[in-house]
Amino acid sequence: MELLCVRTGWPARTLRSSLALTQAASKLWVPNTDFEVAANWSQNRTPCEGGAVEFPADKMLSVLVRESHAVSDLLLPLDGELVLASGAGFGISDAGSHWGCGAGNPAVFRDPDRFSWYDPHLWRPGDEAPGLFSVDAERVPCRHDDVVFPPSASFRVGLGPGAGPVRVRSISALGRTFTSDEDLAAFLASRAGRLGFHGPGVLSVGPEDCADPSGCVCGNAEAQPRICAALLQPLGGRCPQAACHGALRPQGQCCDLCGAVVLLTHGPSFDLERYRARVLSTFLGLPQYQGLQVAVSKVPRSPRLREADTEIQVVLAEMGPETGGAGRLARALLADVAEHGEALGVLAATMRESGAHVGVGSAAGLAGGVAASLLLALLVLLVALPLLRRAGRLRWRRREEEVPAGAPLGFHNPVFDVAASKEPVRGREGGPGPPRAGTRRPTPLDPVTPQQPRPRLLSGTPKAATGSTSHSYFVNPLFAGAEAEA
Repeated sequence: MELLCVRTGWPARTLRSSLALTQAASKLWVPNTDFEVAANWSQNRTPCEGGAVEFPADKMLSVLVRESHAVSDLLLPLDGELVLASGAGFGISDAGSHWGCGAGNPAVFRDPDRFSWYDPHLWRPGDEAPGLFSVDAERVPCRHDDVVFPPSASFRVGLGPGAGPVRVRSISALGRTFTSDEDLAAFLASRAGRLGFHGPGVLSVGPEDCADPSGCVCGNAEAQPRICAALLQPLGGRCPQAACHGALRPQGQCCDLCGAVVLLTHGPSFDLERYRARVLSTFLGLPQYQGLQVAVSKVPRSPRLREADTEIQVVLAEMGPETGGAGRLARALLADVAEHGEALGVLAATMRESGAHVGVGSAAGLAGGVAASLLLALLVLLVALPLLRRAGRLRWRRREEEVPAGAPLGFHNPVFDVAASKEPVRGREGGPGPPRAGTRRPTPLDPVTPQQPRPRLLSGTPKAATGSTSHSYFVNPLFAGAEAEA
C-alpha cells in the first residue's frame, strides 16, 4: 500500500495569462475533485459531522480539502492524496453524534474517472461574449486554444483512446504553463501528473499561432464521434427531438437545432473577429433578434478537401419557443453582405432555414385537415344528390301533393278492424259461399286491398272465441283458402 501524501497548502503562483502568448481563445476546465463539492459524493451532499467517509479503494485521485471535518471513519484510497488547505484538517467524532449521520451509511466519494476530456459539458470558454455560443465540436479545446485547469482546485481528466493525439496550443495546470511536448511529458509522468490525468490517450502541445485574420479551423472533426458520444451519454446516446420542422445540423454540431445557417465565401481581407463583433453590435442587440444565439467560425467545405478551401459558418440558433427570428436575421445578414460585402471581404453568401415550430405546425395542420374534410363532404353532397334523384334512387314528395286515385294504400290489418271482428262467423257446416260473378278467389300472391273480400275465421276456431269480444287475433288469408277447400 502506498502511503497517503498530504500537502499542507496549494501553490500560490499565478497562472500566466494566455493573452501574453497570443490572442488565442482559451478553454477552462469546469469540474473538480474538491472535498466540499456536493456533486462529488454519492448522496449529492458533503459528509455530515460525525459520519463515515469512504474513498474508492482502487482509484487514483487527488482531493483538495478546504475546511476542517469531524468524521467517525475514514477509508482512504490505495493511491491518492488529500491536499489540505490552510486551516483544513480532520478530527475524530463518535458515530451518530449528529442527527442524520449513521455508521451504516457512509458518504462515498464518487468515481473520479467519470470526467472525460471529450465531454463538451465540462468546458467553458474563457472570454465568450453574451449571445455567442460554439458548436459542439468546438466546445472542446481546439488545436489553437490555450487550456486552463483550475489553479486552486483538484481535478482528474480522462484521456480516453482516440484516433489521434489531443493537441492544443498550451496547458496551464498546478501553477505551471506547458508549451512544449518535453515539459508536458515530464509533468504527465510525475506523480502529480498521474493523479490529474489518466487514460491511454496522448496529450501534446505546440505553440501554433493562428496567424490568419480570417480564422483557423478547429481541427476536432476526427474526434467529433467521441465528442458526441460523451455529450449524449446522459441521454442514452440519442439526440432530443428538435422543436421545429426541417431542423438543421450545422457542421460540428451533434444534434439538430432550430434556426438558420449562413455560409460565407470569404476573401483574403476577411477578418473573423471583426465580423463576429459586427454581428453582435449591429444585429444581435436589436429587439427583434432577442432570444437568438450566434456561432461564427471557420469550417472546411468538405472533410476531403484541403484546409485552404474553407468557408465561414454563421449558426443562428433559436433558444425560445418562438420561431422566425433566425430566418429574419439570416436574410438581414445576406442583405448586409450585398451592400457591404466588398468592405467586409465576403465574396458570396447562402442561407438555410428551419421550418415552423412543431406545435404551431401541428395545430395549423389539424385545423386545415378538418376544414378540408368538411369542404370535401359538402361538395360530395351537392354533386351526388341531383344525380341520385335523376336516377330515380332518391325520391321525395311535397306534403301538399295529393295521392293519385287508385294507388295502393298498403295491406289491410284485421287486428285493428273492429267492425270485421264483430261480424257473424260461419262454421264448416255453412261452408264458403259461391264466388261472385266476375270475381276470382284471391291467391297468396295477390295484394290485399280494401276492395277484396275480408277474410273470415276458419271453422276450426274454438267456439268460445266466436262469441268473444276480444280483438287480439286475426285470420291469415294465405291459409284461409286452403282451409276452406279441405
